[in-house]
Amino acid sequence: MAVKGAPGLSLREVAREMGLVSSALYRYFATRDDLLTALIVDAYNDLGASAERAAQRVAPSEPRRRFHAAASAIRKWAKANPNEYALLYGSPVPGYQAPEFTVEPAARVALVLGSIVTDAWRESRAAQNEENDVLMKGLLETRNLDGVMPGIPESVRARSLMVWSQIFGCISFELFGHYKGSVRNFNRFFVMVVDEAANQVLPGE
Repeated sequence: MAVKGAPGLSLREVAREMGLVSSALYRYFATRDDLLTALIVDAYNDLGASAERAAQRVAPSEPRRRFHAAASAIRKWAKANPNEYALLYGSPVPGYQAPEFTVEPAARVALVLGSIVTDAWRESRAAQNEENDVLMKGLLETRNLDGVMPGIPESVRARSLMVWSQIFGCISFELFGHYKGSVRNFNRFFVMVVDEAANQVLPGE
């Protein structure tokens, strides 16, 4: 994948690199898409576990620190695993359709950030902005978000999706070289981005 990208992945070439006959590998993966799916699930679980461990190391009473810890863990994983990150969040592989069972591992990292925001709002007992929630009606896929952020105002859920895109967009821009010539200190810049993101979703911030 590092040399040819995910679209160039070939079971025959993988088998040759491993010193196997292709028929041996086909016993485990019937098609290239099956191998891609296994790699995707593995990467999602690894990323999710990294974010979970980082968040668990910080007390729930410190939501901003937890938020920073989880976001930093995501960035650290992406920089350590650029090919896997590109497979998950880069250009779609032409002709590949991810099966339904990839949704659960894909959601692990979202659940980390969602739970930090949810816990913070429950602790704060902040009043729900009814006017904003009326404006948000019909904007979000509530059924899915109920499982991630139950009981949280729709306006907060919408902002959480915004900052989710903001954090991953920042990581992608750094990883794929889109900040070249504009950002000198990526570490400080990322802290600033996450700080602004936290301002958007954490109560009282």
